[in-house]
Amino acid sequence: MKYLSEKFIKDEELNWETVGEGVRRKVMAYDDQIMLVKAEFQKGSIGPIHDHFHSQVTYVESGAFEVTIGAETKLLKTGDVFYIPPHAPHGALCTEAGVLIDVFSPIREDFMVASQEEVAQENDV
Repeated sequence: MKYLSEKFIKDEELNWETVGEGVRRKVMAYDDQIMLVKAEFQKGSIGPIHDHFHSQVTYVESGAFEVTIGAETKLLKTGDVFYIPPHAPHGALCTEAGVLIDVFSPIREDFMVASQEEVAQENDV
């Protein structure tokens, strides 16, 4: 396996990675086939419309988000879930500060590269 996280992960031991204005994430657990990511949004922050070949399921841990998938937009709040099929354009506007828990299959290798680059930059300081 190319990627494999620890079996047990403690949230407080992972660093946040800033990925946009008012948005940061932690890559929590993964192997080559599946990945869980925690994303924190401040009110008014945006996850811009984008698409990828991965299947994605997202749980709204807290807050409220206007989520767009394709041409449809819904307001989702704590406890709600959404599914994004491969290649579907999607994005979110945070209307109440909160946290999303994303699950991707297969792994988002681009997230792994970004995380590794941030660690290297921290070590250079």
